Amino acid sequence: MSESRCPEFKILLVDDERSWLRSLSITLEGPGGYNNQLMCSDSRQVLDILSREDIGLVLLDLTMPHVSGESLLEQIVANHPQVTVVVVSGMNQVETAVRCLKIGAFDYLVKSVDEEQLLDCVHRAVRVVELERENQALSRGLLHQQLRHPEAFSSILTQDSSMKAIFQYVESVAATRRPILISGESGVGKELIAGALHQISGRSGMLVAVNVAGLDDNVFSDTLFGHVRGAFTGADSARPGMIEKAAGGTLFLDEIGDLSIASQVKLLRLLQSGEYYPLGSDQSRQMKARVIVATHQDLIARQNDGRFRKDLYYRLRTHHVEITPLRKRRGDISLLFSYFLEMAAKELAMKVPVVPDGLLGSLSNYDFPGNVRELKMLIYDALSISRGETLSLQPFQNAIGVNADIPAERAEMDEMLAARLFSMLNQIPTLSEVGSLLVAEAMQRSQGNQSVAARLLGISQPALSKRLKNSPINPLSNPTS
Repeated sequence: MSESRCPEFKILLVDDERSWLRSLSITLEGPGGYNNQLMCSDSRQVLDILSREDIGLVLLDLTMPHVSGESLLEQIVANHPQVTVVVVSGMNQVETAVRCLKIGAFDYLVKSVDEEQLLDCVHRAVRVVELERENQALSRGLLHQQLRHPEAFSSILTQDSSMKAIFQYVESVAATRRPILISGESGVGKELIAGALHQISGRSGMLVAVNVAGLDDNVFSDTLFGHVRGAFTGADSARPGMIEKAAGGTLFLDEIGDLSIASQVKLLRLLQSGEYYPLGSDQSRQMKARVIVATHQDLIARQNDGRFRKDLYYRLRTHHVEITPLRKRRGDISLLFSYFLEMAAKELAMKVPVVPDGLLGSLSNYDFPGNVRELKMLIYDALSISRGETLSLQPFQNAIGVNADIPAERAEMDEMLAARLFSMLNQIPTLSEVGSLLVAEAMQRSQGNQSVAARLLGISQPALSKRLKNSPINPLSNPTS
């Protein structure tokens, strides 16, 4: 059985010729993959069906007894504007076609049209209906300026308007049975969006995630489809694939852009037919999971390079969620910084440290190629090597460049201390000289606060005061206690 390509609504076929209806239905269900259909051979029943059923597309004949197709077209356009109509008639007359298009038909086809043209027209019409429904859902969300399922996005911290628009789009497409493509740079949170899509969908099954990067074709097939006993050497027992584990839920395929061409063919066949074969079995099984895929790759560029199939790309991107990188929502950096710093301190059983002046300003000017994941990693690294009450700058300086965007006074002091240390390398420095440099650095980091500087050095404040009086280096004028 083919997977329905229009699960959110039904296609109504209207023609008084039952044999033509059956032929049209077979074409749509087989090569087209549209099995969510209704057939009507009595034009008097059409308006009643439209009022009772969720019809998105009507394929309408013109020459019928009782109520003509042209009259029905006018009534559908007037009373059911959300329904798209394609006229499929035996009359090959230009004036009739023009008249129907002016009334509001999406397209006009003659019954002698070849299968490819017919399905192409239906594909386009279905896509128009889907886009109109998505736009309506988005408009409702924007009108009320609130999410229906804010809890699904609780793990994604943001105050950016572009991200909130993405959340609204996610809510509008979450219930679809068709594939969803999530794209975005590494570290933006594609797996979190996949989780939100699954949660909002209300599916009873699990979210099963598979990273397909680096899987060869055999491993990919075994991972997704499973195998029966004796399928290959070492297959002593049957093992279900991830598709079966995700039944009733969502199958999330991450890094889809790195999938081999051979595996892409198998994935395309799975999405087209809705069926698969476990390795070693000649009995097909039906897929009962919705598929979400994600990639950090530019799939258009990979198509041009011959590394990604165009037909698979268009099958996957019916619904496309593109996540904004962190550098385009810099207002989120301070929010995320505070959250990750508190999280890291809790996990490492440490007190939340003091954030050095100028650090957040420097980070706001950094492009974060690793996005949110990179920011989180830097904070955890900095806290793990911090000593005392101030957060270490080392991981941040390694990432954004030493002294990059650090306040000028601090950069000048660093250069002065480095020059003094360099001059001392011509001779073996004394402990007193090294100690004086450490005292100067501690006073600079504490902005002249002797209590804080003493804690950084691990000595008492009276001991620090004595060292300051005897130090040949004057770290700061007007120190405070």
